[in-house]
Amino acid sequence: MDIRFDNKVVQITGAGSGFGQRAALEFGKAGAKLVLSDINQSGLAETMSQLAFGPDRAIAVACDVSNPGEVAAMTKAGIDHFGALDIAINNAGIANELVRLCDISLEDFDLMMAVNVRGAFLCMQQQLNQMMVQGSGVIVNVASVAGLIGAPYLAAYAASKHAVIGLTKSAALEYARKNIRINALCPASCHTPMVDQVLQGDKGEKRGQDIANSIPMGRLGSADEIVHGMMWLCSDQNSFTTGQALAFDGGLSAA
Repeated sequence: MDIRFDNKVVQITGAGSGFGQRAALEFGKAGAKLVLSDINQSGLAETMSQLAFGPDRAIAVACDVSNPGEVAAMTKAGIDHFGALDIAINNAGIANELVRLCDISLEDFDLMMAVNVRGAFLCMQQQLNQMMVQGSGVIVNVASVAGLIGAPYLAAYAASKHAVIGLTKSAALEYARKNIRINALCPASCHTPMVDQVLQGDKGEKRGQDIANSIPMGRLGSADEIVHGMMWLCSDQNSFTTGQALAFDGGLSAA
């Protein structure tokens, strides 16, 4: 894609794998300065190794996005190091195993909300405070097509992603006149470590095929397809889009 982010400071949570890792590599290629975080420090180190950037281009900060102190410290570290925060990708998230709603434990439900919803909320608070000082900024929250439609056997996950979209739309209206754009990216199932983990087990292959069959295009997406959409959402070429939950889902939400 012919989109550049030269000298833009981009913060990416969940950068140790999946969409976050791919986003770090693609934004890096496009000239961005990166503030990368993940609770998985080994995955974060792997991303940094693939980038092979010096501290003038990228820093890594271990962060549990459900912890307000760690989120504040991570955001401050990036601002102190690079002096700005132009773009934020709130990508950190988890999914539950494929089970019926009645079989989801309270602990698993609470963890889902803590990481996916509380995490996005805490990150946005810190990011918006800095972007208000600067007078500009872009935030993309990685939600899911499960935040737009029902998701059988993923009720807790779907509820969390519906909430992320609610945060996105509400904040977008609050900050539209402050030159801050906020959108949600809503992918269908793609080939990422998180999806592969959900599909593990004896029925994994069949479940994967069932998911592919449920998508009008007949396949799962790729991380590159989602990240290219993410980059378009963040680019100056897309300056009139805010408050949207954009589906990158092979047609799944059109039914």
